[in-house]
Amino acid sequence: MIQTEDMEFAPRIVTPENTAEDSDAELSLRPQTLHEYIGQDKVKENLAVYIEAAKRRNEPLDHVLLYGPPGLGKTTLSGIIAHELGVNFRVTTGPAIEKPGDLVSLLTSLSDNDVLFIDEIHRLSRAVEEILYPALEDRVIDIIIGKGPSARSIRMDLKPFTLIGATTRAGQLSAPLRDRFGVVQRLELYTQEQLTDIVRRSSMILGIPCTADGASEIAGRARGTPRIANRLLKRVRDFADVMGNGQITQEIASIALSRLEIDRLGLDSLDRRMLEMIIKGYGGGPVGLETLASAINEESVTLEDVCEPFLMQLGFLGRTPRGRVATRLAYEHLGIAPPEQAAGREEGQLSF
Repeated sequence: MIQTEDMEFAPRIVTPENTAEDSDAELSLRPQTLHEYIGQDKVKENLAVYIEAAKRRNEPLDHVLLYGPPGLGKTTLSGIIAHELGVNFRVTTGPAIEKPGDLVSLLTSLSDNDVLFIDEIHRLSRAVEEILYPALEDRVIDIIIGKGPSARSIRMDLKPFTLIGATTRAGQLSAPLRDRFGVVQRLELYTQEQLTDIVRRSSMILGIPCTADGASEIAGRARGTPRIANRLLKRVRDFADVMGNGQITQEIASIALSRLEIDRLGLDSLDRRMLEMIIKGYGGGPVGLETLASAINEESVTLEDVCEPFLMQLGFLGRTPRGRVATRLAYEHLGIAPPEQAAGREEGQLSF
């Protein structure tokens, strides 16, 4: 499918994926302790117990797997765990570990009880995973030296360490790797109240005047994701500086986010184009994903991975064996009268 230059190089402001613009800001906004970390209360309570127990026994924390949608703070939480334990924090990603030797170098350089964080751990190659299994279970690695009949295996002991893996796709982890994590925690999307607290905290750190109503307005359109909330805060600040007195109020935030085409539920122009094409172009569906992607000139993987999860969470979109369908809630949100015959859809499809 042909993509225009603008579509290829203009990332959506509501994408939960990390962008180059986010990197520097996130470093300064990341909390350093569990007490400072907002939200994910159940996860924090459990981790606090595990961390305290490990410190009292002077042992490494059991290996931790954090999973959930992007932008919820998995990397931040991993850094907090290392900080609370008082140990070194080593960071890498699954795609960066190309060869088994890369992983061996990382593991052998760790000190006692250090934390090794692997982001996108589901993207580790099979050969690297095989090295990781004995390292996680027995704190050893097996290295093959030589080739052919003269090849021999050498077993090296590792210092006690904690592996923290983060993934947005826990289902893509192999069962042997997943079973070697003693602590498995899922991070949930944030409530508007929690995001409001995050926006107010970020505004204070960045020195941006922001009222409680202004923070709430931003939080309500952040799709339950702190990374998006912080990104929107910086964009709204620009409007506040130019169109106001520099303070973010509810009125300024509403005007700014409307200009950015982000509505009160966090839907942007791509989300609405997708829903409108299903409703107006295909009578509410069902319509196949590839057909829909071609109709609005977008990549099907973008619609499936970025748009669909949020629209389905809101109850605006349904998936059936024959394709995607828009629900009554989608009609109501877009201000379109639902068809009378929607309730009589054939078996196997979503009804209104």
